[in-house]
Amino acid sequence: MRHLVKRTMTFRLNGAEYAVWSEPAPEAAAPPRLTPAERAVLELLLRGASNADIARQRRSSVRTVANQVASVFRKYGVHSRAELVTRT
Repeated sequence: MRHLVKRTMTFRLNGAEYAVWSEPAPEAAAPPRLTPAERAVLELLLRGASNADIARQRRSSVRTVANQVASVFRKYGVHSRAELVTRT
């Protein structure tokens, strides 16, 4: 059985005291299955590389990279790079 604990942090800013807390993270689902090419593209995406940068580094076409990015987005259920970062 997993114990769920809220995390709390307090801090002072300009003389005022603030408290923030986070809910326990839900059980993580297994990461989606990616092909080796998709994994390589994902790593570069997470480093902030553009499709053109990824294509240059992987020595493939920008269109191929765009297809691989779309596949990674679909498998993670996201619609943007920013959303992908929050899910990985």
